[in-house]
Amino acid sequence: MPMLPERPGFDERMSREEINCLPIRRYSGEIVLIRKLDQLISALADLADEKLLGFDTETRPNFQKGQNNLPALLQLAGEKTVYIFQLNPLGFPGELRRLLADPAIVKTGVAVDFDLLQLKRLGSFQEEGFVELATVARESGIKNHGLRSLAAVLLGFRISKSAQRSNWGTNILTEKQLLYAATDAWVGREIYLRLEEMGVIYPEITLGQ
Repeated sequence: MPMLPERPGFDERMSREEINCLPIRRYSGEIVLIRKLDQLISALADLADEKLLGFDTETRPNFQKGQNNLPALLQLAGEKTVYIFQLNPLGFPGELRRLLADPAIVKTGVAVDFDLLQLKRLGSFQEEGFVELATVARESGIKNHGLRSLAAVLLGFRISKSAQRSNWGTNILTEKQLLYAATDAWVGREIYLRLEEMGVIYPEITLGQ
């Protein structure tokens, strides 16, 4: 794990220019795309053994005034595999919602409250076990709170956002889209582990509890 940048007490915000000088990293592990119910059952069996999951969603950008698209992807990153649930063909089954409501499995990311609100447009559930990384960073005196900037400050690398506004609602996702989606969830998990290593993760900083 790269050492923390020399920023005593995180007194200053890391600038965009400083972040852009860092090397880019992408997720390099296994990515599993889930489109069907039989695939879902197998994925959830594997995820049930995880204690910590990186969490993220992707939604097709709103290109027209008044447009408000539903989430297209839900990403969950475990220790060795990132599962990407393609919600258009799959739907939002109760089995998947129950995982999001399981307090025994920590789910972590940035802006998770917004992602959860959007997911609830697909089906109701009561979230448990969620940790908002921006809140932990703020409470720890870190001035950067976004996923990209937290990766830079805490992990010493930057992540690409070039695919952020691509068409996530398409039936067939490109390799670039899958890698982007997997990286965002994986980085959330890595940031949590780094904050845990620093001793600044607190169980009470959760949503739904």
